[in-house]
Amino acid sequence: MNTRKIGKEKEESALHYLSGHRYEILERNFYTRYGEIDIIGREGSYLVFIEVKYRKNAKNGFPEAAVTLAKQKKIIKASMYYLYCQGFSENTPVRFDVLSILGNDYRLIQNAFEIC
Repeated sequence: MNTRKIGKEKEESALHYLSGHRYEILERNFYTRYGEIDIIGREGSYLVFIEVKYRKNAKNGFPEAAVTLAKQKKIIKASMYYLYCQGFSENTPVRFDVLSILGNDYRLIQNAFEIC
């Protein structure tokens, strides 16, 4: 199975996982010139931007380690663009989560990083 197909399947399973953890999914694969946001949802009062990372095993490190500072900056820029385009207020509470999938194990890291 190719990596693109696996990625699509894991992202689909991520949607089910998040829905089961009280996330309302608003959008997926939001593309901008600044970068992509895998999933945008609501959880409680928060608008949440979620990065999904998958690894078959930990041989090359844990999935969440792939969310580097450079990747975080891209996600933040893309999220600011999303907020602007959708007309959200500056006071909208936002959060950046990472859903790490290692094999068949899911680990949700809420508030994984913040706007600096």
